[in-house]
Amino acid sequence: MRFLFEVAYQGTRYAGFQVQDNAPTIQHALQQVLHTFYRQPVQLTGSSRTDAGVHALQNFFHADVEQPLFEPQHVYNLNAMLPGDIVLKSIRLVPDELHCRFHATHRLYQYHIYQQKNPFLADRAWYFPYPLDLEKLNQAAAVLMQYSDFTSFSKRNTQTHTMICHIQESYWVQQGEEYVYTVKANRFLRGMVRGLVGTMLQYGRGRIGWNDFVRIIEAKDCTQADFSTPPQGLFLVEVGLTVPE
Repeated sequence: MRFLFEVAYQGTRYAGFQVQDNAPTIQHALQQVLHTFYRQPVQLTGSSRTDAGVHALQNFFHADVEQPLFEPQHVYNLNAMLPGDIVLKSIRLVPDELHCRFHATHRLYQYHIYQQKNPFLADRAWYFPYPLDLEKLNQAAAVLMQYSDFTSFSKRNTQTHTMICHIQESYWVQQGEEYVYTVKANRFLRGMVRGLVGTMLQYGRGRIGWNDFVRIIEAKDCTQADFSTPPQGLFLVEVGLTVPE
């Protein structure tokens, strides 16, 4: 029997989503609590990996068991055992065919920047006190949807076999003192959103010209992009799952 777990978390204290040796992760924290509560090991498969320090408003795991082990009413008990920066939002029985990674049709991320010093945003956005041109940022965001090969925006040592991604939405908005970048695609490469944001900011500040920005996209060389954006401004907002009937 396959069960689906929906979670949200603040990633500040964690070395990412997936289990790692000698480092706290979201998956490890949840598996540990499930093991304690159900008195048996539970192996989780994740939907979308997030890096160290990155947050999620929605992410998924699935787990297989041979008997009806998990119940929706257990959510309260499990949340009481989980750390305060992780919340289990739901547990539900799903068809055995559902794979929370391979049946994800899209992922939606947002990156938050603030321009006035604010201690209440320090762990959820990037303090970037430099003049920005919103029109230029949106010009750069829009052109990304014309491309599919994002080799320039993938960090090295990735295990993926293709650099092809299909971006469906890409735009910036100003919300009060924050600039927020929203990007939706069928998949993302390692470090891709932070690389996109860092490089767009170089253009939005006037540090590089339009031809330079386009050249970086087309270079298919990750040494050309700017990956200096820190993790705390990045949120996985939504994972679109298609549940087989």
